[in-house]
Amino acid sequence: MSAWNYHPSLSEEERDEYNDGSVKLRNPNIELMDQDILYHLALGSGSHDLQEMFGDVKFVCMGGTPKRMENFAHFIMDEIGYKLPAGTQLQDISAFSYRYSMYKVGPVLSISHGMGVPSLGILLHEMIKLMYHARCKDPIFIRIGTCGGIGVEGGTVVITDDAVDGLLRSTHELAILGKIVHRPAVLDKRLVRELKSLASQDDPYDTIVGKTMCTADFYEGQGRLDGAFCEYTEQDKMDYLQKLHDFGVVNIEMECTIFAALTHYAGIKAAIVCVTLLDRLKGDQVMSPKEVMNEWQQRPQILVSRLIRKHLAQAGHLKNLASIPSAIKSPRRFKLVQQESEAHE
Repeated sequence: MSAWNYHPSLSEEERDEYNDGSVKLRNPNIELMDQDILYHLALGSGSHDLQEMFGDVKFVCMGGTPKRMENFAHFIMDEIGYKLPAGTQLQDISAFSYRYSMYKVGPVLSISHGMGVPSLGILLHEMIKLMYHARCKDPIFIRIGTCGGIGVEGGTVVITDDAVDGLLRSTHELAILGKIVHRPAVLDKRLVRELKSLASQDDPYDTIVGKTMCTADFYEGQGRLDGAFCEYTEQDKMDYLQKLHDFGVVNIEMECTIFAALTHYAGIKAAIVCVTLLDRLKGDQVMSPKEVMNEWQQRPQILVSRLIRKHLAQAGHLKNLASIPSAIKSPRRFKLVQQESEAHE
């Protein structure tokens, strides 16, 4: 099926008729290239056997910081019973990029995406191409993050069912060749429902579903009073946050619209699970102790691990998980890809 026959405007149910599980690229130039260098990941289609390395990937989990995603890699390794060969340890596959950190735990990729729309957008372009080159079938992308709550207490887990921008539009806006392009920010509704069903009554915290607002800024864009600049009053801020609350927005972060838009455009099922670090109706600064914050950040990981375990168990893949070593097709091109990645700082 041609990449140009994919219908992004169809419903989730209708989409299944057209989707054979392959990741779709909307760029005919890729097939004309001698090799495709994913230089922010320090990988390349000519230097690495991407299908051998990543062809079994079913889940791509992304979060802001390298340390958080390294921790998640070790956590999910225990959760799914993945065993490394004796004498080996998890390696950062993209260490030579000096930008993102990526760990592979069997069918699960754990990768940092940095902060904000531009950083995540770069990563998504290359991760979508990586899934394409690896010929992955039906991968699920999940963003695991932190956020500010709107009318919900710190430590609450939020599953996003609708991603909106600062003007409360369910779209990602981008200037391309001097023209404004809007792409629908759509997340998989069935995945939202499935994640919510995996929340346990025994969890000592709430797991809710709601709208998430994406901003391009941590301070003024989110109505904070504690940035270097502030040209509005506290009442202005509270009026705006109340407007968000009335619209159904339960949390604010800095990545949801581009994450939803690009995964939907590629035909990839995706979800966002975040934990709130504070209730913005009660303040602007994150004041919780570090040990509390660390425990809160594990909560979305626990929910996502339940989803991964469920899917792997249904497919009969929880047992006999084995490590797949890196596959270098061309040592010369491998070195060139490293040098190319290092040159783009």
